[in-house]
Amino acid sequence: MPQLQNLVLTDRTPTTPANITFTPQGLSAQGVGTVSASTGVPVGDKRVSVSMQKRNSRYKGEVRLVLPILATETINGISRPTVIRTGYVTLNVDFDERSTEQERTDAVGMLASGLATSKTLINDALVKLESVY
Repeated sequence: MPQLQNLVLTDRTPTTPANITFTPQGLSAQGVGTVSASTGVPVGDKRVSVSMQKRNSRYKGEVRLVLPILATETINGISRPTVIRTGYVTLNVDFDERSTEQERTDAVGMLASGLATSKTLINDALVKLESVY
């Protein structure tokens, strides 16, 4: 069972990719662990949540990345941070209870490989917002 812990993720900034450190924020009663990268304004914190639950003969897991974008809004001379948009990335897995660890390792590895910038089918659809033809 993985312990809620710091998680360092690297973005794809072309010149100097940045490491973003997410620190533990809590564990819900449903077993969802959440880590966040503080911006100093909680509403603007980037968050990752991780969960795995057994339902009947299936193991269902989810990793969710939430990326709010802040701007400073000034009304009547009062400035306050405001979320102007939010990006969401969700990964779901669904494995049979009879699956082997190697089968699960291969499945996750293939998906991770498919997210490489050189895999244009997936990268260009997700990053460049292009339709598949």
